[in-house]
Amino acid sequence: MLVALMARDKPKSLDIRKANRAAHLDYIEATDVVSMAGPFLDENGSMTGSLVILDVADMDAARSWAENDPYAKAGLFETVVLSEWKKVVG
Repeated sequence: MLVALMARDKPKSLDIRKANRAAHLDYIEATDVVSMAGPFLDENGSMTGSLVILDVADMDAARSWAENDPYAKAGLFETVVLSEWKKVVG
């Protein structure tokens, strides 16, 4: 199943994001369940959150992936929403 993870960073947390970015990208590569991913940007082009499309067995697997993401473990996110997603275009 495809699951969209939509996360918004806590205010003034760009330093946390930058400090954990390499570990986050390593986690994406090691887990091999991410179909696509990228940051949300503000009007100045600064990263303010994440969109990650997971290809997992079920919602429990998506929750587990999200909880073990180095960004989550570092306390980067203010909010995280997981929603089943259906790919229609692309």
